[in-house]
Amino acid sequence: MCCFGKPQIFQVNGYIPMAKDFYKILGVSKDATQDEIKKAYRKLARKWHPDINPGNKDAEQRFKEISQAYEVLGNEEKRKLYDEFGEEGLQAGFDADKAREYKKWQEYQQRSTWQTKSEPFGRYHSYEDVFGDIFDFEGTSSGFGSAHKAKGRDVEHEMTIDFISALKGVETELVMQKPKTCTLCDGSGKDPNAKLTTCPTCGGSGRLNVAEGPIQFTKPCPMCHGYGQVGKTCPICGGSGQILGTERIRVTISAGVKEGSRVRVAGKGEPGLNGGPPGDLYLIIHVQPHPLLKREGDDLHMEVPVTVREAMAGGLITIPTVDGPVRLRIPPKSQNGRVLRLKGKGAVNPKTKSRGDLLVKLVVKVPETDNKEILEAAEKMEAYYKGDVRQGLHL
Repeated sequence: MCCFGKPQIFQVNGYIPMAKDFYKILGVSKDATQDEIKKAYRKLARKWHPDINPGNKDAEQRFKEISQAYEVLGNEEKRKLYDEFGEEGLQAGFDADKAREYKKWQEYQQRSTWQTKSEPFGRYHSYEDVFGDIFDFEGTSSGFGSAHKAKGRDVEHEMTIDFISALKGVETELVMQKPKTCTLCDGSGKDPNAKLTTCPTCGGSGRLNVAEGPIQFTKPCPMCHGYGQVGKTCPICGGSGQILGTERIRVTISAGVKEGSRVRVAGKGEPGLNGGPPGDLYLIIHVQPHPLLKREGDDLHMEVPVTVREAMAGGLITIPTVDGPVRLRIPPKSQNGRVLRLKGKGAVNPKTKSRGDLLVKLVVKVPETDNKEILEAAEKMEAYYKGDVRQGLHL
């Protein structure tokens, strides 16, 4: 299997609208200058503008196509991507460097023949080649290009979500840029339109004897790679059985995920070999900090300002929670820093589905004023303190 590091994954809201041939839509050649493209766009826009053709749906659609074409060809960077990769190069999150890397690898594959591919372990491609015939390992890879099915590699990707989405859960859409099974050869690496013949090296068995004695060891035929037949290399994938593509997937993040949680998306890893099942995608979740809330275990912590009167006399105040606003009773004579607990208003535990608590820390706020009456009232309050409030304060 070819490897190019981690597949590129992007969170998106949608695709850029695509046209079939932007140059044809604007009526310009592929080597047209930016001035020629701009003139062509202005001429067509005047002709097909909806204000000039009120109620004409065909004209409205034509104007949209013209605008989309100019959006790409009128931008030098987008035009370069379009010229090099076609419409796929304009999809959200497309990685041009990775696509070029994959293209180089395909060109290398096309220059190479199946007969000249290396065998990493000398006469054997892997240890399974030696013992595969004895134990008949089902679903294990017997070396490069063997006919055995093999599961694709699992893929990990880091994903960042906001704090509230982590608490409530969220559905999002991702675009993955990764190798996928070749659509022409269906992963075999052979041109399906070319005639197949019996492999002259193995006589059609797909295996070769590599040892003499009481126990016969075999390995996949290096010419047909275990298929027993030979043909032409697939012109699309260059014999690798894979091409670079993009896939949109819907991902559900359960309520209560924590920083560093691993979310499994089954079957969205790399494709398997020779019809084997794909690997899985594992999302490593990172949670953005929140300006008001802090999580410790399954409990949430929040500081809530209260007035001097509310702290002294008590009363009901409204505070925000993950479930919406709730009424919180402030006990009389509450000191600054007092913590009140709201049962079941914390985070969901993803395993037990139980909820933690919300711990509310009261922060007493004094008025910011120079009003004489307020200052006199504060002066009178001094008489009601029981002793020195800083008594016992020492290092």
